[in-house]
Amino acid sequence: MNQISYDALDKGRIMCYSFSTLKFKYLKEINMKRIFALLCAVMMMAMLFTSCAVEETIIVGYTLYDPMNFEDENGNLVGFDTELAQAVGEKLGYAVNFQLIDWPRKYTELNSGSIDCIWNGFTANTADDDGVARSEKVDFSYNYMRNKQVIVTTADIAATVADETSLAGKVGAVEASSAGDTYLTENLTGAVKNGVTSQLSAMRELVLGTADFVVVDDQLAKAYVGTGDYKNLVIVETISGTEEFYAIGFRKGSELTAKVNKALEELAADGTIAALAEKYGVSNTVITDFSDQK
Repeated sequence: MNQISYDALDKGRIMCYSFSTLKFKYLKEINMKRIFALLCAVMMMAMLFTSCAVEETIIVGYTLYDPMNFEDENGNLVGFDTELAQAVGEKLGYAVNFQLIDWPRKYTELNSGSIDCIWNGFTANTADDDGVARSEKVDFSYNYMRNKQVIVTTADIAATVADETSLAGKVGAVEASSAGDTYLTENLTGAVKNGVTSQLSAMRELVLGTADFVVVDDQLAKAYVGTGDYKNLVIVETISGTEEFYAIGFRKGSELTAKVNKALEELAADGTIAALAEKYGVSNTVITDFSDQK
């Protein structure tokens, strides 16, 4: 083979090598771009699904409180508020999750975003023990149930109660930062307040003898007094608080307030609320006509 043939062969090899190198670099760049695009798409989808999950879930803050939210014999959460919240969620197309909270921290939990609403026999027309009306702290739904504060004690003590001054010097257990707490502070002058974590904790203090009386919601008192460990307790008939209303508390400016109100109207119209009230024994206090609250 002559010199010209060798030169041509070398040039061909160089050209083939250069072409192969360029082709490899090009394919590598294309593949990297495809991988990068795929990763971006995956990240966007993950962000989209995360956003949807947040938007489609309502986290309900509650405490154990029969007949509103309590556990049945199998440990399942049931109750009027529990089932009403689930019915509202179904109407709106939201999943409903329940989160047990420490009642005195309810506003902290709500404003931090840990929960979306306070739905647990939450009295709307009252102030907290700081003197600030609850309506200044949260946006309330329609009032959906009537309530009042009542005094529960032993039969012996109940027989001595003529008016609110009769409990002076006696220890009263109340759920801290509750409507009962406010009632005791403002009306039972001279009584010694023992603030505890829940209304049921207050009832247990009474059973154990570490409190002389408790101030609790009428709904709860009727559910427990005369049964089980509370069979020897009675509701004081001579005095009680003024009429209260339960409503659902949302963060200020929450879009959920209007949506839940609309769902409540629909559930009242189709008989769901009345049926739940009958199931849980609160038919005499439930509200199913919201026309005067619009």
